[in-house]
Amino acid sequence: MDARISGHTQLYCLIGSPVGHSGSPAMYNYSFARTGIDAAYLAFDIPLEKTGEAVEALKLLKVGGFNVTMPCKTAVAQYVDEISPAARLIGACNTVTVGPDGKLTGHNTDGIGFVRNLQEHGVSVSGKKLVVLGAGGAATAICVQTALDGAAEIAIFNRKDEFYARGEHTVEALREAVPGCKVSITALEEQDALAAAIKNCDILINATKVGMKPLEKETLVDAAWFRPELVVADTVYNPKETRMIEEAKAAGCAKAVGGIGMLLWQGVAAFHLFTGKDMPAQEVLEKFFL
Repeated sequence: MDARISGHTQLYCLIGSPVGHSGSPAMYNYSFARTGIDAAYLAFDIPLEKTGEAVEALKLLKVGGFNVTMPCKTAVAQYVDEISPAARLIGACNTVTVGPDGKLTGHNTDGIGFVRNLQEHGVSVSGKKLVVLGAGGAATAICVQTALDGAAEIAIFNRKDEFYARGEHTVEALREAVPGCKVSITALEEQDALAAAIKNCDILINATKVGMKPLEKETLVDAAWFRPELVVADTVYNPKETRMIEEAKAAGCAKAVGGIGMLLWQGVAAFHLFTGKDMPAQEVLEKFFL
């Protein structure tokens, strides 16, 4: 039995389904041990329709906080007592903190993790023009956080599929909440419009599954559109370098940033929300992500 576990050990956890593949328990438990925090982190497989019951159970158990993965991110937002501005605009929570009085506060650290990953590579989103490929959960979090952090323009491109309406909702929400940021959405099928937008943007972001195994040989971007001034970023982390990132590097783009850092830094942000302490990020990166 782990010598750290006692009658006073605080429980944190992940809920969602599936969770068996998650690296969060290893990352958090290592960080608790390294920072001297008497806590443990587990993962619970919770289907969407059981989200409310799971939240009530976690409240009863007086957990210190919990992370949320798909498919429960949107549903959990209706069970918290308070919600951060970013999570409200995104419409989903991936982190829930529990106050001393048992009050649940929903947060979303996905966009924070993405922006921090860019910062670690010397890139700021403030005042920049962005092109975001995708309109799903990751794309929404990125659009919201970059708008809140001062992006000048965000051009969303998504296929005319079930996510397009979500993208339209994001545009309207951001126009109202962050009027200083110009936000638009265009069908990805309009390739001329996409090429023109990339030509005039500062940062190009892939927030779709294209490039992820088993789609690792695919890309949504013509390599001819790359140029030396362009920053290219991906949310995909498996493989560590997607075809888009490889082609951006080959084209001599200013920066070509893979998605593994976003995964790390959203966890770092959640760890701080839970504990008020800093995760040993470099150690975690080297031990679990490289």
